[in-house]
Amino acid sequence: MTPQAPTPAYRRLSVEERRVQLLDAALALFAHRPPEEVSLDEVAEQAGVSRPLVYRYFPGGKQQLYEAALRSAADELRLCFDEPREGPLLARLSRALDRYLTFVDEHDTGFSALLRGGSVAETSRTSSIVDGVRRAAADHIMSHLDVTEPGPRLRMTVRMWITAVEAASLIWLDEDKQPPVDELRDWLVEQFLAVLTVTARRDPQTEALVEALAADL
Repeated sequence: MTPQAPTPAYRRLSVEERRVQLLDAALALFAHRPPEEVSLDEVAEQAGVSRPLVYRYFPGGKQQLYEAALRSAADELRLCFDEPREGPLLARLSRALDRYLTFVDEHDTGFSALLRGGSVAETSRTSSIVDGVRRAAADHIMSHLDVTEPGPRLRMTVRMWITAVEAASLIWLDEDKQPPVDELRDWLVEQFLAVLTVTARRDPQTEALVEALAADL
């Protein structure tokens, strides 16, 4: 009689592991459909757990789960901008974009769920989560530019570029991640310098920054 192979031991997930599992399952669904079209039963099925277990971790229901999922993606995305202030600015920006685009590539569902708007589930809290990522990115860029009091034209320029990076990243996912990521990164860096150059024609503060950047090239 052939002995049967031992059944693998079941490992009980810790509270944090289970929470991460549920958030990942929710992000995978929210990335492709509006939150109002996703049921908790579907989240439970995606995670391979029961609906009561989802409620145990998120007693506020789907809205609480949605906000927590967005927050987890936002927290991870903020870390992409944490770049040491060493070396030429554009090289620093390239390294930060490398991490950002790696996140987009490896967490495409979470990134899409974070940034795609237009849902009736959107609230002031969810909008604040998304805008917090944008503000963090802008603050990091201003820090690397050594600007403590940016004028309105420079602030608008940096925020517009961040919005362009978000839009390009979402389109990149829709286009099966084409062009190649290195080309996309270099193109976005070139766009940053280009929009600063345009603003410099109207703003002495930005003009001084462009001259400093040109010296680093």
